[in-house]
Amino acid sequence: MNITDELNKYKSIIDSELEKIMPNEDSLQKKIFEAMRYSIFAGGKRLRPILTLKTSELISGSYEGALKIALSIEMIHTYSLVHDDLPPMDNDDFRRGKPTNHRVFGEDIAILAGDGLLNLAYETMLKSIPLNREYYKRYISAIREVSKAAGVFGMIGGQTVDIQSKDDVLEEKKLEFIHNKKTSALIEASIVSGAILAGASNEQINNLRCYGQAIGLCFQIRDDILDRIGDKKMLGKNIGSDETNHKLTYLSIYGMENSVREIQRLNKKAIESLSVFDDKESLFLKELANYLANRKS
Repeated sequence: MNITDELNKYKSIIDSELEKIMPNEDSLQKKIFEAMRYSIFAGGKRLRPILTLKTSELISGSYEGALKIALSIEMIHTYSLVHDDLPPMDNDDFRRGKPTNHRVFGEDIAILAGDGLLNLAYETMLKSIPLNREYYKRYISAIREVSKAAGVFGMIGGQTVDIQSKDDVLEEKKLEFIHNKKTSALIEASIVSGAILAGASNEQINNLRCYGQAIGLCFQIRDDILDRIGDKKMLGKNIGSDETNHKLTYLSIYGMENSVREIQRLNKKAIESLSVFDDKESLFLKELANYLANRKS
């Protein structure tokens, strides 16, 4: 399997479906639509929605039933980036190789664009709930999974502690909390929600949750490393912002060698957690774990 080709294939599917649901009308509030579309179509890996679709496909053989929740997850992720880039947060000028939303539309519209993406995500998820009782229960469980990961017990909670930890004394427990909540939680929910929608067993969900936690943390540690040694052109954003903003990172506590070693450990754990699945059917998730552990952007 060529992991890059497979990622690009599913990225095209997601981009095409996002185009269908993102508002683009000429009305009095058209500026907010422009700002929302600017960030959602600014590029990006589409990693989280791809994980939702591929996990659904792993369990049921089809991704169709998970499509609307996958799109919603990407909107939630993009809203978080728009807000993260704002001056009171990370104060970044570039995202995905383009000027950040607030640099183009102003801070006021950028805040509203993030709000708009978040609310549209929930509108999309709620509109997709089927009438069939069995699938209805699955959808509610999947939406609950995504909601918790995006909220104060997940991404927002991690971001809050991250903001409060600038210039703090190094604390391993606090760093683990930040990374697990701010980054890993939504990645985990992307996988688990796809599994729930496809009717996965409890054993399968537990193993996929373990996989999601491992690759989510691996993703963040690799992000920390790339912020120090990555290529600005490949990353599409400035490097060195963690150090400039005095942020708590794996590198600041453990150093480069131990951070690389932790990525290797997590990568092995992620692949081992897929042992309950057929080797051929789980090949994409295994290849993806390796890809994320060694990514350059």
